[in-house]
Amino acid sequence: MRTLVLGGIRSGKSQWAETAIARTAGEAPVRYLATGPGGDGDPAWADRVSAHQVRRPAHWHTVETCDVPGALNSGAGEIPGTATLVDDVGGWLTATMDRLGAWTGAPIDREVDVLVQAVDAFTAPLVLVSPEVGLTVVPATEAGRRFADELGTVNQRLAAVCDRVVLVVAGQPLTVKEPS
Repeated sequence: MRTLVLGGIRSGKSQWAETAIARTAGEAPVRYLATGPGGDGDPAWADRVSAHQVRRPAHWHTVETCDVPGALNSGAGEIPGTATLVDDVGGWLTATMDRLGAWTGAPIDREVDVLVQAVDAFTAPLVLVSPEVGLTVVPATEAGRRFADELGTVNQRLAAVCDRVVLVVAGQPLTVKEPS
């Protein structure tokens, strides 16, 4: 089953996703794909990263990568069928937009297609965490609007290939889509 977990900043989406994948995997290994930067030079960000790290069970394997499609397609070094958690799609999108110079309009359609195809083809349990957009003011900058627009599109495309979609608000999960 593929699950997309959406929510705002500090909504509890990551913690809900970690609990969901742990429940699915039990004592089996979980691969945690961390897409965000490590926090070098930013103590507040480093604290956020640390909070995520200390919640992970010791038997989970963390892979820090912005190549989410590559990691999903290869499963490098993993036992076939390893449950996987991606936290988060916003980090992947930021790195992709940085790499392509997309903040001022370069297209990212091909990269989004590759991500969606990798998610759709993934056969082990998969939980994707992504920020929800559109619940606040429209960003004041061109780059901010571009990110929000692209993330909204990515979330819609991922929701279409996921079996389940959950929106986490104030730590409470709201089911948006159930398996059919």
